[in-house]
Amino acid sequence: MPSNTEITTSQLTRLVGLPTAPAIIDVRTPEDFDADPRLLPAAVRRDAQAAAAWAAEFAGRDVVVVCQKGLKLSQGAAAWLRHEGIRAETLEGGFEAWRGAGGLLVKTGELPPRDEAGRTVWVTRARPKVDRIACPWLIRRFIDPDAVFLFVAAAEVSAVAERFQATAFDIDDVFWSHRGAHCTFDTMIAEFGLLSEPLDRLATIVRAADTARLDLVPQASGFLAASLGLSRMFRDDLEQLEAGMLLYDAFYRWCRDATEETHNWPSGQKPT
Repeated sequence: MPSNTEITTSQLTRLVGLPTAPAIIDVRTPEDFDADPRLLPAAVRRDAQAAAAWAAEFAGRDVVVVCQKGLKLSQGAAAWLRHEGIRAETLEGGFEAWRGAGGLLVKTGELPPRDEAGRTVWVTRARPKVDRIACPWLIRRFIDPDAVFLFVAAAEVSAVAERFQATAFDIDDVFWSHRGAHCTFDTMIAEFGLLSEPLDRLATIVRAADTARLDLVPQASGFLAASLGLSRMFRDDLEQLEAGMLLYDAFYRWCRDATEETHNWPSGQKPT
């Protein structure tokens, strides 16, 4: 039974990937991290003993602090955060419990470097439709909630990536792009180790809509129509991205929680 300042792996699992997910702070020692350099989804690394120095970053947010076993490092850091008025819990059993329960873990080997503000910076072609909204959604929800996305002319993506220390995606001849029949969203799921039934289901919808294979799944046609509609509604790509986040949030929740639910009318009752 967790204390009132702990959260269980099953409780945290239900929050991961949602727009209301808490900030996750990994305070494992360098030795423990090096032994398994994966992170819980959207987690950031911090030094537990320097909590007083970084606590203000998380003001106004719900926080879950994770160390190796859920003991002194996470409990001490979380207590300091609470002292600063931040709603902070620790993960019961820590990283070992999460890993043992089969929770999603992000591979960090290909994670781009962060800028001076601690954000990953990405660049792609302007006027996104499907894949170039799907990838930012995945990154914001599972990799880096504060990620920056730059939308530029297609011919300038590589040059902007070089000049502004950004990571190019969804263009030819870069690491983060289509591979065979799979789109960039598939590539990111595979490279970050985010294989799960809900994300696999969503990836199939994205792939079908992005590569003109609407016969793959029945949801693809509606998904494509909504994506193209959004592209006509917004002149500003960043505004379109923010609107598109809600579309992907909704489809992810369907993929995770509602695939068996149906809806019908009339109810079968005869009118009186």
